[in-house]
Amino acid sequence: MHKAIQILGGCCSSGFVSHRWKPHTGSGLPFVSISAKPLSSSLSRLPSNSSLLAMSSARLSSRFGAFRSRAGHSESNPVGASSSSSSSSVAVQASGSVLKINFCQWCGGPTKHEIPEGEEKIRAICTVCGKITYQNPKMVVGCLIEHDNKVLLCKRKIQPSYGLWTLPAGYMEIGESAAEGAIRETWEEATADVEIVSPFAQLDIPRIGQTYIIFLAKLKKPHFAPGPESSECQLFALDDIPFNSLAFSSMLVTLNLYVEDVKAGRFKFHYGTINKRPGTSPSDIHAFTLDGHLQS
Repeated sequence: MHKAIQILGGCCSSGFVSHRWKPHTGSGLPFVSISAKPLSSSLSRLPSNSSLLAMSSARLSSRFGAFRSRAGHSESNPVGASSSSSSSSVAVQASGSVLKINFCQWCGGPTKHEIPEGEEKIRAICTVCGKITYQNPKMVVGCLIEHDNKVLLCKRKIQPSYGLWTLPAGYMEIGESAAEGAIRETWEEATADVEIVSPFAQLDIPRIGQTYIIFLAKLKKPHFAPGPESSECQLFALDDIPFNSLAFSSMLVTLNLYVEDVKAGRFKFHYGTINKRPGTSPSDIHAFTLDGHLQS
């Protein structure tokens, strides 16, 4: 379900462009570009041979935005994890986009919630061992696979978003790079052996604590089939992409950007923040704005 990357300086020679768009459900592509302007020269070029993963964690972690019902958060289910995937010594309760942790993950002792000395945010502090539990965003990685001018999508066989279409993607595991995770996720969900071509998009979803890294990839062999979490895998021509049956806002954004690039005749690297509208249904994949969109 996920794997890592490196951006070459040459892919960013055109510099970054910033714009913002909001989705709509009319005909054609489900978004409208609102404005566009060049950014300052300091953002016009990424460092040569820099790692996207290093860049995102060191400089962009506050900006960017996974979906797995069997572990962690998901766009459609921010709490997400089943009890079997959590330690028995840890109990969590949803509080907006933050989890209230009632028991220490190390010793099982009850926690108190207050601001530790020298910090600014309320944390869960164990009343027995004194350790602090920190909550950090989840990294989701996946592949946008191109084959015969079509893209490979998987129909979800699990919740959330059962029966809807998505790119093969999932949570990155400890011990693997973003590109390795993306390749693994693709194999697990579509039994497809792929080769990473280039990074395509990094999307932050701060409200649910997720960051997506999506790679352009190609099939090593023209073979794919549904994995355990998919009921169907299919190649879609651009005009046939099921925009009204996609599983997540992140997939809607990624595929819209892909179609836009294909029609422009040039692939770019995209960065942006998906801001979900408070109070809207988690299943409403159009209830967001894409802010701070950078493309190189």
